Amino acid sequence: MIVYIDIIFLFNVLIDGMLLWTTAWSRKIRYRYWRLALSAILGGSYAVFLFFPPLSFLYTFAVKFLLSLLMLLMAFGYGGLQHFIRNLGVFYLINFIAAGSVLSIAYFWQTSGEVVSGILFSRNMKVTLPMLVFSIPFAVWVYRQVISGLKRKQELSAFTAKVDVHIDAFASSCVGLIDTGNQLYDPLTRTPVMVMEAGQWGEHIPEAWMDKIRRSEVDQLVSAIGTEPFIWQDRLRLVPYRGVNRSTQFMLAIKPDRVVITTDGKQIESSRVLIGLDGGRLSSDNAYQAIIHPSLLQL
Repeated sequence: MIVYIDIIFLFNVLIDGMLLWTTAWSRKIRYRYWRLALSAILGGSYAVFLFFPPLSFLYTFAVKFLLSLLMLLMAFGYGGLQHFIRNLGVFYLINFIAAGSVLSIAYFWQTSGEVVSGILFSRNMKVTLPMLVFSIPFAVWVYRQVISGLKRKQELSAFTAKVDVHIDAFASSCVGLIDTGNQLYDPLTRTPVMVMEAGQWGEHIPEAWMDKIRRSEVDQLVSAIGTEPFIWQDRLRLVPYRGVNRSTQFMLAIKPDRVVITTDGKQIESSRVLIGLDGGRLSSDNAYQAIIHPSLLQL
């Protein structure tokens, strides 16, 4: 069998570089490219030692662990014990995810095996170069997507609050996003408008009304007041606003008895507010169902 050591070396340099780069991205570490490259070259050189039997003693757990410490020191420096331990933990987590991806794909492509004492053993599981080329970048991509989603939710949670809307005996609770860019007011009374998904109101809004809200035809609803049953007709308002194309559109709004916003362990109650009804979803992942007007937090 012919083994091309230079190809193995370059491939391991690329893989180690990708893992180190993902570690830096996850930990938000500012790094220098030449240091990261030197660390990846060190990792690639270690893989070549496998083909020299006299150096087999280097393939022990202790040496591998020391090598990972040296690679992280070379790439990112020390920066304190706690900082370094966190870098080490993330680096190993990413490596385990990448290794698990390789094994999963290898098992997926295996063609035969046998069960011994309830454990499946593969007879011809092979990890090929194309498999590594595909699986490791895929694992790193999945890891980045998951971490990005978790970071976004963590950052978003700092700008969300619990919202309780009360009208007569009806109460609706949801999560609201505090949006400082929301400057929507009723032009006549200068009442702040908090936008909320119409779906949060359940059966209290007739389906025919929901269809028109989704199609942004709410002006037709106001003209039809009295012809269709709606328990809160006397609370309805029509609020103009600028659409995406800068044209004037209208939003159907309801005047509640009160709105209670719970944030940072305190409650803020307001009766001077309108609830604008949005026919779609305000958040693609349903992280929040309302957009809170910033002036409601200044009461």
